[in-house]
Amino acid sequence: MNTNLPDATRNTSLFGGLSGRFRKPAAPLQPKTPLVVAIHGGTYTSAYFDVPGASLLDRAEANGIPIVAPDRPGYVDSAMLPGAEGTIGGQATALTHALHDAWTHFGEGTCGMVLIGHSIGGAIAATIASDPRGLPLIGLAVSGVGMLTPPEHQPMWEALPDLPIVEIPAEAKAGFMFGPEGSFDPGMPALSTKVAGTGAPRAELVDIVSTWSARAPSVLGRITVPVHYRQAEIDHLWICGRRQVDDFAHALSAAARVDAAMVAGTGHCMDFHHVGRSLQLQQLAFALQCAAQAPPR
Repeated sequence: MNTNLPDATRNTSLFGGLSGRFRKPAAPLQPKTPLVVAIHGGTYTSAYFDVPGASLLDRAEANGIPIVAPDRPGYVDSAMLPGAEGTIGGQATALTHALHDAWTHFGEGTCGMVLIGHSIGGAIAATIASDPRGLPLIGLAVSGVGMLTPPEHQPMWEALPDLPIVEIPAEAKAGFMFGPEGSFDPGMPALSTKVAGTGAPRAELVDIVSTWSARAPSVLGRITVPVHYRQAEIDHLWICGRRQVDDFAHALSAAARVDAAMVAGTGHCMDFHHVGRSLQLQQLAFALQCAAQAPPR
C-alpha cells in the first residue's frame, strides 16, 4: 500500500502534527520486522526518500518493511518551530513527540523502531537516539553527517539572509550535494530537486555548523542501540576521511555495536548516487538485523 500522506490526507495528527509519507507492504508482516523511520536532511522534504529510481520507500516495501518518512518542522505542511527551537535539539524534541504518534498508528505488527537519518536529519536522528524518551528504538542508521564542518562554512551560513526559510540556488546546491562526475546519473540533480527540493529553515542550517561539532561527542556517546554509519569520501559539507570516520565510531562508545565505513568516490547525497541502492539495501538489512536481535517487547 502506497500512502503519501500530504496528498492522500491532511490528517497530520498521524505524525503528531507533521505531514509525511508512509509505505506498508501488502503482504502480512513477517515476525521480527522493524518499523523504519526516515528523517530527511536540510533543503529536502520527506520526498528525499521517494525520488524515482532512488526510493528508500520503494525498497523498504519490496523487502517487507513498513516505513514512515515525516516532513520535519518547517517543511511541507509541518509547522515551523519558534525561532530558538528550530535547532537540531529542538527538531529532535518535536520529532520524538511525533514519532510516539507514528508508533501508535504504524507500529502494529513490528518489533521496534529503527531510525534512518541523512545529513541534518542524521544529526537529529542521533540526538533522538541519545535520549529516546520511551520510543521503542532498536537501531540507528545515519549517513551524510560528521563531527567537523569546514571552518569557512560557519561564516558562510551565518551570512545567509535573515529569513525564516532560506532558498539555496540550484547550481550551488548541486555542488554541495553531489560528488564527482560519473558517480551519479546526469539527470539526478535536476530530478531530485524537482521531486524533493525546497527551502530550509535558517535556524537549522546555522546550528549544524555553529554548535553540532561541540555537541556531537556527547550526543553520540549516549547512544546505546546498534549504529550503522556511512560517510561519503567526497562530501563538501563535512571534513571527511578515514580518521574522521574512526573518530565518529569511537565516539559511539556506549552503542551495542557499530558498523562504520567511508564510501569511496561518492558525494553528500549518497542516496542519489550510483552507490545509493547499495547504501539503502545495507541500511534496510541493518534494520532487519536489529529486529532479529531485539528482545521481546
